[in-house]
Amino acid sequence: MPKRLLDFRDVTAIAGVGYTPFTKDSGASTLTLACRAVLAALEDAGLTADDVDGLATHRVGDSAPPALVGPALGLTDLAWHLDQFGGGSVSHAVVGQAALAVAAGMAETVVCYRAINARSEFRMGGTGRGVPASPEVQYQAPYGYVAPPQQYAMYARAHMLKYGTKAEHFGQLAVTQRANAAKNPRALMRTPITMDDYLASRWIAEPFRLLDCCLETDGACAVVVTTAERARSLRRPPVLISAAAWGGGTSHLSGPAADPTVTAAAALAPRLYAQAGLGPAEIDVAELYDCFTYSVIVQLEDYGFCAKGEGGPYVASGATALDGPLPVNTHGGFLSEGYVHGVNHIAEAVSQLRGDAGDRQVPGAEVALSTAQPGYILPATSALILRRS
Repeated sequence: MPKRLLDFRDVTAIAGVGYTPFTKDSGASTLTLACRAVLAALEDAGLTADDVDGLATHRVGDSAPPALVGPALGLTDLAWHLDQFGGGSVSHAVVGQAALAVAAGMAETVVCYRAINARSEFRMGGTGRGVPASPEVQYQAPYGYVAPPQQYAMYARAHMLKYGTKAEHFGQLAVTQRANAAKNPRALMRTPITMDDYLASRWIAEPFRLLDCCLETDGACAVVVTTAERARSLRRPPVLISAAAWGGGTSHLSGPAADPTVTAAAALAPRLYAQAGLGPAEIDVAELYDCFTYSVIVQLEDYGFCAKGEGGPYVASGATALDGPLPVNTHGGFLSEGYVHGVNHIAEAVSQLRGDAGDRQVPGAEVALSTAQPGYILPATSALILRRS
């Protein structure tokens, strides 16, 4: 394990969260959505745009960068900004880098945001544009193997073949998260579903059915990062950033990674837990990147909540329900709340630790794990451990 050069555990905090409504057609530009979410997060923290000296986002050519959002907010001299290229894999790295900037004194108040019109404009895996820069795509595109459900389906099938994971395991996750979404006024999909509903939903890319797949969503979400000391003087109870880890894995398609059922999260998790000074048994709530049901099952294994191959039975046992030992995706996740490329997971973790999650509140939640895409499509991942102050 590499030497930790800077220990910034609990030095910074998330002081506010903000959202726009989640819809299928926002009727607004991503610049407008970004500004609305940033201002909502600042209002939540009891701050104004004049307090901001840093902005950060991640995008894949589909959103407004800080260089445009800053002037739109009236900011004329940002001390620090980050325009990170990448999808869900880097979503939590953006907040981690903002925390580093604040801890190093490069900025005092950084707002991290993601604005996306993923239904009405730029659809993930959509056609009519150039293929991604990854060299592996040249071998996939001729066969039409470019959409995320197709790519993830292969890994899910490998897990099923190796460990006996069943469609009903995926279905239980979808049913459980929809039950959480039913308690979330923000969620796009709030009508409860049954296992029969899941099994009857149409095929997308076997073994994935429609209800295995995240929503395509228009919307934006933002979080305010500042020093823990300053956060304690603001409007909301601060949520401390106890650990932030990010990094690369190896490609399952062209690199040395031999086992498609092991993700980059397995290598990252020990670094993350070491930073926070705790282990998986001390996590009270987990917001796990759920672009598809399978991604949650494999992360439950790779972050150490159950043994490899036991993620499906773990979910089937009810362990991830709101009243289970590890409530997962308490807002309904990307499957039912909406898909804002990772940031709405972070915001939900903050709500749980502040104790203001309403009917879906996990009693006594003190420590939360929030994760990014675990490293399949892009061989990289990132994650945060947050703690109630």
